[in-house]
Amino acid sequence: MTEPAVYDVAIIGGGLAGLALAIQLKRSRPALTVTVLEKSRHPLPEAAHKVGESSVEIGARYFDQVLGLGDHLRTRQLPKLGLRFFFSTGGNHDLGARLEFGTNTFFAAGSFQLARGRLENFLGEQALALGADFRHGAAIRGVELGSGGADHAVTVQEEGGAERRLRCRWLVDASGRSGLLKRRLGLARKVGHQANAVWFRYQERIALDDWCEDEAWQARTSGRRRWLSTNHLMGPGYWVWLIPLGSGSTSVGIVVDARMHPLETMSSYDKALDWLARHEPQCRTKLEGKRELLQDFRLLKDYSYGCATAFDQERWCLVGEACAFLDPFYSPGSDYIAMGNTMATSLITEDLAGRPIADLVPAYNTLYFALFSSNLTLFENQYPIYGNALVMSLKIVWDWSYYWTVSASIFCHGRLCDLPALLRIRRSLKRAIRLNGDVQALLRRWSEAGNPVVAAGFVNCAQVPFMVELNRKLTDTLDDEAFERRFHDGVTLLKQLATELAGEALRRHPGIDLGDLAAGAVGAVGAGGAPAELLAPLLAMIGAAPPATTAAV
Repeated sequence: MTEPAVYDVAIIGGGLAGLALAIQLKRSRPALTVTVLEKSRHPLPEAAHKVGESSVEIGARYFDQVLGLGDHLRTRQLPKLGLRFFFSTGGNHDLGARLEFGTNTFFAAGSFQLARGRLENFLGEQALALGADFRHGAAIRGVELGSGGADHAVTVQEEGGAERRLRCRWLVDASGRSGLLKRRLGLARKVGHQANAVWFRYQERIALDDWCEDEAWQARTSGRRRWLSTNHLMGPGYWVWLIPLGSGSTSVGIVVDARMHPLETMSSYDKALDWLARHEPQCRTKLEGKRELLQDFRLLKDYSYGCATAFDQERWCLVGEACAFLDPFYSPGSDYIAMGNTMATSLITEDLAGRPIADLVPAYNTLYFALFSSNLTLFENQYPIYGNALVMSLKIVWDWSYYWTVSASIFCHGRLCDLPALLRIRRSLKRAIRLNGDVQALLRRWSEAGNPVVAAGFVNCAQVPFMVELNRKLTDTLDDEAFERRFHDGVTLLKQLATELAGEALRRHPGIDLGDLAAGAVGAVGAGGAPAELLAPLLAMIGAAPPATTAAV
């Protein structure tokens, strides 16, 4: 291939974010000249040592429909049977004795478990096939940012070769946590969420379905398919993941609130096993004798962080983990790759078509970080709730409903970069963001007020009509009027759900502070108030019936 004197786009980093962006750009405008510069050599190990193996609806839609990877996802990766949670009880020696929260069927807007090495190897092949210049084994030696319309310059050295200097109109940093441009420009921002993680992979399928042979327990999810979920073992201030990979490996991770579980107690493989023996003894027992199958071990301290800006009018962008990272609990990493890459693609293609981007840059930054900040409240100071089965179950219901109604709806209906559509829903969007903050604060106070004993059982979200429908609606194709109406109706439903949560908290703890939810909840939570409509089937499945009497406000 003849190297162009100047590339339209140079992408630093050929991991998931960088290669996905190259493919998206080439699919959007095949004539674009795009180079991807990646320090690691391909092919990668199929169970590559990278975080982000579980996708949810936005990321899955992006990989499947935007990037056109459907065949690969369905034949070389694994379908995901949703997120599944097991709450602590009785010392955590018996999975069948724990309250289980999940589903027994695949929802309409599905997702996938991702063997990252296998996926990134395929992305590299696809990028090359589409005409991108993918150079792996290439180390970045210098970056010069142009201004006032001047090109940017990148100095790169490939293995065994001399340094070369390339120029580009657009420069995208997809370098991951190293955050090349973010460090250089002083854009890093700390967030209030302090959490740590360690994780490791075994070259073996760990079938969580085999942990309990009780027939009734097995019958909840036919076909012994629980292993296809992203399984969470929950406790106060922590969760443990088990994620199956299409490569045949299993990923195991421990994620903790830094204030409740010091990283030093799990900072090596042996220490991690000791930690599991104390908090998740059944899991520790099931990992016995697997040392020879261990593929890797990694830890991340204080993994959550923010950024001052993602997109700049001087034609550079930060995408993926080079920009910001929330928390792995709901698997949002691929979502933010999808949203950041889609915004970057819009800016790049508009600019190269000769159209102004002055209005787009601030609008995209505002939306990206508004969603990031709002979603951060799902995790910040919330890990203590993870040990409260009742409140955490209801929190999951709220968090999923909020996600499907707001971020997922905007992306899956193709309105992420549609400024007129975003302007029409801006008031409802602001109401939803405020409402989420109020609900997260209430859930925190509710958990602090008491932790009721909850019996073993199965909270099956497939039997909760409004949750099934919120997910299904993501598959609809909507015109502008229908999208606007759908979004407003979704926020109305969120308000009803928030009111019911406030009412349930007040019934159980009459003196609880409802905060800013009080005005919306009082009308529905008076003496003798009607039972919660949306929450009723969930409360019945949780087995935590409310008190017989209802306290007056």
